Amino acid sequence: MDLDAYQAARTESWQRLDRLVRLRRRTGAEADELVRLYQSAATDLSVIRSAAPDPEAVSRLSQLVARARAAIVGGHDPSWRIVAAFVGQHLPAALYRIRWWTVAVMLAFVVLAVVSGVWVATQPEALAAMGTPAYQQEYVDTAFAEYYDPGAGFAAMVWTNNAWIAAQSVASGITGIGPVYVQVANAISVGATGGMMAEHGELALFLQLIAPHGLLELTAIFVSGAAGLRLFWTWVDPGPRTRGRALAEEGRAFFTVALGLVGVLAVSGVVEGFVTGSDLPWGVKVAIGALVLAAFWAYTLVLGRRAVRAGATGDLEADRAGYVVPQAG
Repeated sequence: MDLDAYQAARTESWQRLDRLVRLRRRTGAEADELVRLYQSAATDLSVIRSAAPDPEAVSRLSQLVARARAAIVGGHDPSWRIVAAFVGQHLPAALYRIRWWTVAVMLAFVVLAVVSGVWVATQPEALAAMGTPAYQQEYVDTAFAEYYDPGAGFAAMVWTNNAWIAAQSVASGITGIGPVYVQVANAISVGATGGMMAEHGELALFLQLIAPHGLLELTAIFVSGAAGLRLFWTWVDPGPRTRGRALAEEGRAFFTVALGLVGVLAVSGVVEGFVTGSDLPWGVKVAIGALVLAAFWAYTLVLGRRAVRAGATGDLEADRAGYVVPQAG
């Protein structure tokens, strides 16, 4: 196709569409003309993208089409359909795509936490670094258990703190250092606390108080680390895409993960605030923790696999993210 000739033939129509888009108020006839020209321009964009994908032409026309569409339908108002698409497609697809990164982060976290715990429990110098003997005894006997004070206020505090930790991992992902630092710091902290509890004969109490909410809470932290590290790896190896395009697409997808983790951590906060410190039997508490973790992975694997097969990635749809020129490879 002769792109120059095609553009010359369609320019007058595009210019008229641009003028109609810029109008603050339109008559009924102008509104009808706007819709007609928008449909025509959308067809033109499809033709150019498939037959002669010139980047400048595609970019200019896609912007015009997007502005015309916004003028016709208005902004994307929140609706149950948007929420349903986010929960049912975009979020599970984004989580599914980093599932193996999540597993890798989890394994590294567990190994580091166990090593840290064993070191504190077996090395007097490491145990002494946890505090004075009096402080350690008070922490083991009362402070650790009393921390889990049932109630909405405690749940909200835990949710806010954990959401901030997760956001740090995702937001600092491009550096490659931020997610590693967050994961290492948390692994050492959890492991060292467990080691101190074990040395004082309260390892069972530690596991009982951590397990109900910690199974889901730590998984959310693993996911945030996986998203951050995957973003860093996209910068290192963008594949067939340009680096800028790859980072934009994956960054938007992992912002979807960050939003989703707010909900995941809210569930974890509810469990921590109302189950962990409650009077329920320990077996029931741990069962609740295992149940919510199983629900998360079922959501990720079942819905995520289905969404990815349908073409979802977690990124915005083209009319929101912007149309791109097809690339080979």
